[in-house]
Amino acid sequence: MRKGMDEIKSSLSEIFDLPKDIVLDLPRITMLGNLQIYIENHKGIIEYNKQRIRINTNNGVLRITGKDMFIRTIVTEEVIIVGEIENIEFTV
Repeated sequence: MRKGMDEIKSSLSEIFDLPKDIVLDLPRITMLGNLQIYIENHKGIIEYNKQRIRINTNNGVLRITGKDMFIRTIVTEEVIIVGEIENIEFTV
């Protein structure tokens, strides 16, 4: 059922030229080199330490690994992580 609704929303976003991240409730991920990552529309922190941070989203889990990482800012739907980012994985 959810897949069908996502397809309808995706079609509507194309027809009306609306951003898919908003219409489909997708996370928006912005990186500045390998030193900072900005994530919008997250659903909470699952795991947090200096080497690994896992963040829940509506579409899966975002896993960030690196060195000396920390959360600079966290608010309801935005998080900024800084440190030496080595790898980013998205699992459904």
